Amino acid sequence: MAPAPPKTQIPWISLSWFGLLIAACYAPALYSLASVWVNNADMGHGFFVPLISAFIIWQKREELLAIEPKPNLWGLVVVLLGGAQLIAATLGVELFLTHTAIIITLIGVIWLLRGTETLKVLAFPLFLLLFMVPIPTIVYNRITFPLQLIASRMAAGALDLLGIPVLRDGNILELPHQTLSVVEACSGIRSLLSLTFLSLVYGYFFEKRIWVRVVLFASTIPIAIVANGSRVTFTGIMTQIKPELAEGFFHESTGWVIFIVALIILVLFHQLIVRTLNFLAAKRARA
Repeated sequence: MAPAPPKTQIPWISLSWFGLLIAACYAPALYSLASVWVNNADMGHGFFVPLISAFIIWQKREELLAIEPKPNLWGLVVVLLGGAQLIAATLGVELFLTHTAIIITLIGVIWLLRGTETLKVLAFPLFLLLFMVPIPTIVYNRITFPLQLIASRMAAGALDLLGIPVLRDGNILELPHQTLSVVEACSGIRSLLSLTFLSLVYGYFFEKRIWVRVVLFASTIPIAIVANGSRVTFTGIMTQIKPELAEGFFHESTGWVIFIVALIILVLFHQLIVRTLNFLAAKRARA
């Protein structure tokens, strides 16, 4: 009887060695990225991104160990490009390129040491890492102001329907007892960034159909916009009762509550899609 083939072990020593090398080379960039997560309220989800990516990779460990390593020298080219990008971005003080250089180098190392098949298996968790990097300032500014205007219009329309007098001037809402300014922090970009990330993670774990995952991802945009408009509307209502509620702990807590509601809406929307597809499938089966 032939002996059973030896079970492939996780190369902890190699992983630790290359992990320490990357961490040492990119220590300033990693420190800068962690500082953004701490100080930028829009990037509070950044701490969870590498953890969830690592968890997904751990779930794929059996599949990864079954792949025969086929080192590809193109990976070395990508590593060098990542290093060059880091140097150029550091000299030019361009944080987005500085932070994404880490991901590019990581892709290059995997491609160089393990080959194309391993890179394909790790494509999704590597893609998720982009959500730990704040979007470029120029893009951020182009997104936030239109979101501020949309939230202002929605709130003004809703308050008017509720019989609360309101005069809108751009992103400023003039109410009888308070003036509300829908600033960048109230644009909804925070909910949008976090919700898009969570939609990808949720879709990965709870949905196998790619097109449904895409629909869920796309649905986060209208959900986040409506949720933020509802938050501004609710704030406007409460300020007519007590103007101090427009700021401070109450204002911040409503943001968290509205985000949880938006997440629940995303889950319910997914369940609606699933139940509709099951109903159509059952109907076709009976025909």
